[in-house]
Amino acid sequence: MIRRVRLGLLAGLLAAGTLGARAQQAVSWGLEYQPLAKVAHGSETLPLAWAGGFNAPQFSSIDLNQDGQNDLFAFDRMSNRATTYLNVTDAAGQHSWQYAPQYEALFPADMRNWALLRDYNCDGRPDLFTHANGGDIRVYRQDVDAQGQLKFTLVSSQLQFFNSATNSGNIFAGAYDVPSIDDVDGDGKLDLLLVDFVSTSTVSWYRNVSAACGGLSFRLETNYWGRFNSCLASCTSFVFEAQCRAAAPQHTGGFVLTSFDLDGDGDRDLLTGRDQCPELVSLRNDGTSAQALMKSAGQNAQFPAGTTPVRLPNFPGAYFADVTFDGRPDLLVTPTLINNADQVALRQSTWLYANTGTAAVPAFTYRQPDFLQGQMVDVSEAATPALADMDGDGRLDLLVASAGDVPSGGTYHAALHYYRNEGTAQEPVFKRVSEDYLGLAAKGFTNLKPTFADLNKDGAVDLAFGASLNGTSRLWYLLNQAAAGQPARFELTQLKEAAGLGNLIGLAPAFADLNGDQYPDLVVGTNEISGTGALRYYRQVPGAELQFTLVTDDFGQVRTADDYVPTNLQPLLVDLDGDGKMDLLTSDNSGAVRFFADVAAQTGAFTGRTDLFYQPLTGQYGSARLGSSTSLRLGLAAADLTGDQQPELLIGLEEGGLQSFRLRRDVETATRPAKTTFSFQVYPVPATDHQATVETPVPTRLTVLDLTGRTVRTVVALRRVHQLELQGLAKGVYVVRAEAANGQLATRRLVVR
Repeated sequence: MIRRVRLGLLAGLLAAGTLGARAQQAVSWGLEYQPLAKVAHGSETLPLAWAGGFNAPQFSSIDLNQDGQNDLFAFDRMSNRATTYLNVTDAAGQHSWQYAPQYEALFPADMRNWALLRDYNCDGRPDLFTHANGGDIRVYRQDVDAQGQLKFTLVSSQLQFFNSATNSGNIFAGAYDVPSIDDVDGDGKLDLLLVDFVSTSTVSWYRNVSAACGGLSFRLETNYWGRFNSCLASCTSFVFEAQCRAAAPQHTGGFVLTSFDLDGDGDRDLLTGRDQCPELVSLRNDGTSAQALMKSAGQNAQFPAGTTPVRLPNFPGAYFADVTFDGRPDLLVTPTLINNADQVALRQSTWLYANTGTAAVPAFTYRQPDFLQGQMVDVSEAATPALADMDGDGRLDLLVASAGDVPSGGTYHAALHYYRNEGTAQEPVFKRVSEDYLGLAAKGFTNLKPTFADLNKDGAVDLAFGASLNGTSRLWYLLNQAAAGQPARFELTQLKEAAGLGNLIGLAPAFADLNGDQYPDLVVGTNEISGTGALRYYRQVPGAELQFTLVTDDFGQVRTADDYVPTNLQPLLVDLDGDGKMDLLTSDNSGAVRFFADVAAQTGAFTGRTDLFYQPLTGQYGSARLGSSTSLRLGLAAADLTGDQQPELLIGLEEGGLQSFRLRRDVETATRPAKTTFSFQVYPVPATDHQATVETPVPTRLTVLDLTGRTVRTVVALRRVHQLELQGLAKGVYVVRAEAANGQLATRRLVVR
């Protein structure tokens, strides 16, 4: 079993001194979001540590909890994941943003490419506009149910325009573009500005011609709104009141359009960002609301003026919301990337410009490059966590790997971020001590997927990771040069490649002894989707070097809900439900987290469940809301972080951050509290022969568990002194549980050498 789970279970058992409360009959269980630990960067404790990070967020205002003040909705384009934040006030009257994931499940699960909240029916509650299949625009109306909770009701899956019987049809929104949804002409009804589908260089205005506010009837008013063309390949070049020259190269990438009255003259100006461009260009409207007119004199490629201009790595988009709590709309600028094929840095991708003017005549001043993001764990993209006691103090530490980042050297590569646990076995506190643990970044790896296991049966935790290098994926490992229980010592010069795996596309490893030979076997998530499955099971071949032989190339026949072989498959082997049997968790590009109980008892196509995640506002269990896209990557790790004798789950997200979940059990009958425990002895320490002596003050029966919670020895006879047979047990640390006839319980550590 993965070493990170072993160490966490031991810490919890020994700290509590008991196995704790036991439920007589659990009828339902799942996972519930909970910040499990404080996280510190230097002297700063991160208030949003477990919110999951940002890559390419789009921001809108909404009153989530119906308290009369605006909260914040963010939709990340790269993952298609929604996140929600409450506007909260402390005792001193100071406002701040509080991550509130309970509201995320209230939004539709099928949002794609862009999602903007705009009030189309004038009821004071913003409604939801999002991209749909084939270029349609889907609209959901925000309602309030009988309990006063917001909900979204689909009112249109395909917005249309009608000019005449021969000039009508669907309003087409390109998948790579982001439209402006705003009252363009000042009549109180929401209009649409989109990049013209035919020319790709002009802006089309679909005017809302409904009889009253609340309708969604549109007319194509013009496909030349503002009378400008974005013809040239240059990021900052526009042609005004003229057609593009036939020989001029056209910029056919994506566009983000944001209309806003930037100069306070009552009409809509325009902000536009382009794919493969770092600038956000403003175009002043020198015409009117009904007849927009942009001129060269009103173009600004150094927007905002008088402060640090926008220079994102690629494709900036603008969003307006009051995020500084002063009643004035601020400006947030973020990249509009669907994926990170350009390999840019994404750890500072939410630029905040505070409005230092007024609501009517704004002035924007640069404040920070990491709004909210700087308060989170964020390693750029595709985070993968791993847990183990790295410093030998009995507390689990945290490694977080990235798919890649661009630090000061300018090269895109992955690294390990090391967070040392400076808290307790019950209340962990993770403090960042290195952003490049072991100097691994110099190796040029990308798509790091780390895990821990005792690979060579010496009782010490070893480090293994899947990674891409020069276009191929391999499994690499570092054997721990320190003795069991001592601070881990890994030497990069000893880095080796595991043998027997062949050439795989993508590689995410998990280790456990699945065949009972005391050697950790390997389950690998891959991107192999043609002919075979994505999950492979290898048996470890005992020997001096780490080597594996393939058992099956379609372990469990894991498939998506649509019966496709998933990509970016990440496995985790852990006893999650606490029955003493090894379970399998998987994540993949669909965003689903799947649970398969007792993998040893399953054959063929595994039977599992995805309704694992508790939703507090509905009181129901549902699927994960972690996004979904062709390139989505999630990472999994589990261990007992809080000393409650059950594992907690960490999920690394595409946005580069982490989320943490505790196990939640709904019990049909009352739980039975653990009875008073007693003290007993286990010796010698360590046990070096084939026996250990166990002395208890009252007659007891014994159970020996490995650090996954799996039973490896039992003694059913009630005795005060037991001679415990150890032959066949691998070197390492175990837990001895003694139970008296009256139900009293106690535990002690057993070290086998």
